[in-house]
Amino acid sequence: MPRLRFEPRLLPTLATLLLLAALVRLGVWQADKGERRAAEIAQHSLRAQLGPYALGAQLVDPDLLQDAPVTVRGSYEPAHQFFVDNRQEGGKPGVHVVTPLRIEGSAVRVLVNRGWVGWSQGRQVLPVVTTPAGVVQVTGVATVPHNKNFFLMPSHAESLPRLWSQLDVARFARERADPVQPVVVLQGQNDVADGLIRNWQAPEDRVAKHQSYALQWFGMAVALLVFYLVASVHTVERA
Repeated sequence: MPRLRFEPRLLPTLATLLLLAALVRLGVWQADKGERRAAEIAQHSLRAQLGPYALGAQLVDPDLLQDAPVTVRGSYEPAHQFFVDNRQEGGKPGVHVVTPLRIEGSAVRVLVNRGWVGWSQGRQVLPVVTTPAGVVQVTGVATVPHNKNFFLMPSHAESLPRLWSQLDVARFARERADPVQPVVVLQGQNDVADGLIRNWQAPEDRVAKHQSYALQWFGMAVALLVFYLVASVHTVERA
C-alpha cells in the first residue's frame, strides 16, 4: 500500500514563505486602514452631534478635523483669491473659487473654497465673482486636500497668474508670511447667496471596501499555504 510523505523542497519553501509574508502583510495593512477609517467616521459623527467646531487663531490638527463641520468668523481677502482649474459641474468646465479669510482677531488665515463657477468668457479671462466685504460668518466642512503627482506625468505651466492646477495649502502658506490653518473650508451650500455652486460630495465610507480587500489578501494567503502543503506531499510505495 502506498503511503504519503511530506517532503518540502528548499527553493519552493523559501518562495512560499516570502509570498505568504507579503500577502499577510497586505491583509493586515488593509484591515488596519478599515479600522482607522471606522474610528474616524465614529469621531466625525460624534463631532457632528456636538455642533460645528469654531476655527480660531490656534492651528488645528488636520487629521482630527477631516470632514468635520466647522464655523469661522473673519474678513475675506479678495486680493489674494485664486481659482482651481479643471473642475466640472453638470458636465460643464469651470473653476473653484478659493478665497483666504483672515480669522477675526488674529493674523491667521484659512482658505475657503466658496464653490464652482463656469468659464463665462472663455479660458483666457478669469470669471468675475463678488466677495462679501467686512466680517462674515462662514460655515461648512473642513477638508485636507491631497494632491497626487503621477509618475512621469509632465507638469504644465499655469496659463493665468491666479489659476492654480491644484488646491495646495502648503503653496499658499509659502507665499504668505502669516500662519495658515492646515485645512480648507468647503463653504456650506446654503451659507450665502452669491451665485456660486457648492455641490460637495459626501465623504466616502470605505470601511467595507478595506475589509473586503483584507479578506481577499488573507484568502490568497490561505490558498497559497494549502497549495504548498498539497504540492509538498508525495506518494511513496511501501517496500
